[in-house]
Amino acid sequence: MSQNERVTLSLLFAFAAPVLTVNSHALAQWSQWGGPNRDFHSSAKGLAEKWPEAGPKKLWERALGEGYSSIVADGGRLFTMYRNGDDEVVVALKAETGATEWEFKYPAPAFEKMDTRFGKGPNSTPTIDGNLIYTLGASGMLHALDKKTGKPAWSHDLVKEYKATPPEFGFSTSPLIYKGSLILPVGGEDYGVAAFAIADGKLLWHKHDFANVYSSPILIQVDGEDQLALLVADRVVGLDPKTGDLLWGERMENQWKTNISTPVWGPDKLLYVTTSQVGSVGLKFSKADGKTKVEKAWKNEKMQVGQGNVVRVGDYLYGSSGGMGPAFVTAINAKTGEVAWQERGFAKATLLYGDGKVLLLDEEGVLALASAEPKAWKVNSQVNLLKAKAWTVPTLVDKNLYLRDQKNILALNLGKSN
Repeated sequence: MSQNERVTLSLLFAFAAPVLTVNSHALAQWSQWGGPNRDFHSSAKGLAEKWPEAGPKKLWERALGEGYSSIVADGGRLFTMYRNGDDEVVVALKAETGATEWEFKYPAPAFEKMDTRFGKGPNSTPTIDGNLIYTLGASGMLHALDKKTGKPAWSHDLVKEYKATPPEFGFSTSPLIYKGSLILPVGGEDYGVAAFAIADGKLLWHKHDFANVYSSPILIQVDGEDQLALLVADRVVGLDPKTGDLLWGERMENQWKTNISTPVWGPDKLLYVTTSQVGSVGLKFSKADGKTKVEKAWKNEKMQVGQGNVVRVGDYLYGSSGGMGPAFVTAINAKTGEVAWQERGFAKATLLYGDGKVLLLDEEGVLALASAEPKAWKVNSQVNLLKAKAWTVPTLVDKNLYLRDQKNILALNLGKSN
């Protein structure tokens, strides 16, 4: 793979799709990266089986700005981030109209040696918990804001305060809430992962020397024990979310040490991990003598999701596999690793699941409605809606779909009556 291929692969970090055991904090409609459960499953019902030729009904569209942050939703508001010159902006919009309710701006120029060929971010998705929204900027500015007003509650500059080492394309991980703490990779010596108190930002713990982390942490539960799973530069690791202690680790290393796609956890205690060059592996978990035992159940080099999210439905995983060449929408058996089918027709894409349907958005701005099953991939409708680097996974709340590119944000109604 060429240097340009590596650059593009490394930048499309924002698609890594985690699956998370439900937390009590996830009360918002779409509270965090991947929705309430961090699995990119929506509880929406009543979606249309097919769209008109022009596509689903457009509710509104407006200019936004550069950035790869996805959209979170709560109480009639949408929240995301974008760039305006050397400033990063956290914005709250009225979900009904797209009108701005508030904005919070702060200086965020590109840091030294940051690769800006594909933009300066922001890359991370906000996280909502209670009355606060937590955001991480590309240069390492961590903020807790009042979700009603945008007024800061607390903040940290990860680079200045903790000597964090920014990834080449900027900080990208989406913060995770766990029992009163906000957990995220910081990067650098002894700050590979850190936890902060959600109320006041107090540093609770920090451990490990992980660097170059683009992926977002997820929670898994192994025989009743909560664990934090995170894909770092050269491996996937499991940590105690209360202390940060290392519980297990498995090598997962490509040539460029740019693991991006966040692991997917299943009810059968199988963790799916995928990256470019290496392919995909299924890791099976158990407990023995109080310790976590990890076994490699299978490996498949044909399914390589360097960026993009993978969605699990039943015993199958669905994702867009491919590097700089052709991309294939792919179904793979989660238990055996066998490829069920691969289909052409779209550029590299992100996927979302709801009401028994798959919504696919490829990087060229094509939105598709499909039925993904173990035996076949059937596209029911598709329409070209976005133009400027559609690399952000959409958000589905009730029957409304929110999506963005590097210039605009828009809302669609996917209900049967439209």
